[in-house]
Amino acid sequence: QVQLGESGGGLVQPGGSLRLSCAASGSIFGINDMGWYRQAPGKERELVAVATRGGSRNYADSGKGRFTISRDNANGKGYLQMNSLQPADTAVYYCNATWYGVNYWGKGTLVTVSS
Repeated sequence: QVQLGESGGGLVQPGGSLRLSCAASGSIFGINDMGWYRQAPGKERELVAVATRGGSRNYADSGKGRFTISRDNANGKGYLQMNSLQPADTAVYYCNATWYGVNYWGKGTLVTVSS
């Protein structure tokens, strides 16, 4: 199994950028997909972006053209570069990994976009 930990959240002004990081530990070489989800207050958790082990990248419409997902398979790292942030992007962002078909989650990192 794996453990996930996120970092990089914080307060940013509209139009600003943040880079979120996810560090996986444990049996990292069993990780298939790594992705990012977010949950805004009063809303359901939603997909932001996912990166497969084979190199495919998929984005929710909300982040296309603004967010870039990347990963370092050898070291069990995942990243989400977020540009042109808007108040609607305010949420807790969660790292997700699938390990032999099982979903694992980090505890989340808060991103607040406000002037």
